[in-house]
Amino acid sequence: MRSAWMLRQLALHPRVPVGVIGAPFSRGQGPAGCEVKDYGNVAFEDVAVDEPIGRVKCVRAVGGANRRLSEVVQAVKRDGRTSVMLGGDHSLAIGSVHGHAAAVGGVAVVWVDAHADVNTPLSSHTGNLHGQPLSFLLHELQHKIPVLPNFSWIKPCVWAKDLVYVGLRDLDPAEHYILKLLGVKVFSMTEVDHLGIARVMEETCEYLCARVKKPIHLSYDIDAIDPSVAPATGTPVVGGLTYREGVYIGEQLSGTGLLSAVDLVEVNPLRGQTEKEVQATVGTAVDLLLACFGRLRSGNHPASYRLPEPPGRGPMAASPTAPTAPDV
Repeated sequence: MRSAWMLRQLALHPRVPVGVIGAPFSRGQGPAGCEVKDYGNVAFEDVAVDEPIGRVKCVRAVGGANRRLSEVVQAVKRDGRTSVMLGGDHSLAIGSVHGHAAAVGGVAVVWVDAHADVNTPLSSHTGNLHGQPLSFLLHELQHKIPVLPNFSWIKPCVWAKDLVYVGLRDLDPAEHYILKLLGVKVFSMTEVDHLGIARVMEETCEYLCARVKKPIHLSYDIDAIDPSVAPATGTPVVGGLTYREGVYIGEQLSGTGLLSAVDLVEVNPLRGQTEKEVQATVGTAVDLLLACFGRLRSGNHPASYRLPEPPGRGPMAASPTAPTAPDV
């Protein structure tokens, strides 16, 4: 993820303190700016023997990794920082969202993704946990979750009314059923096309702020962006968000003043066919993050910025003889 370069870019746009967490973990899938502190890559235990439980794969590794990640996110929040988790696959949202909620109380979640990732362990056809994180987090689905090794620590922490999806376009039947059953707010790519991203984000922000204003957790899967823009990812789906739409989402959530944690996941350089594809995907990911932390395409400058003065002259704004435009 060129994390060192990304950290420097974030630091160019001072706004809120940020803690960056690297989460180099992919067992959940099948074969701007600020004063920034890098919390480093989370050390995950290597589970040598991790037999499937039914169809569910890598259960012990995913459960253990997310418990560790939850602890690190809680530490970031205790330090008074906005958590930025760089994955890794989207199963890591279990630990990221859980840690965020454990630290601050209730959270609202904006899930930007081509996929709903709300299959339960019993409804998933693949058994890959990166397609199931929200089922572990939602209060309303806890009676549908079987007992799994290394998952007993997880407590539900998100209500369906506090979840908004943007960019969906590839849902399993069970996921479609769950979202309809729970009345989740969904802006699929059909709604994005029909309403436009400005209206989608206006409605998203109004919806999240209409009741109690909870801290917002943005969980951003790079595959929400169309693969023509960000191809280096594990499960690309055509017909996604444009670069501009993707950046606009971050800009608008930043503007709420409620953005408290960000996940950016599923950037996978090994999936790029060329170096150009890899760089395009990584560059897009960095720009999405910078939008979340105050970088505006219309430009930024520090509040203290002043134009340099020629030698011997004081600040023009303070001079009583500073020229003014003539009346017409």
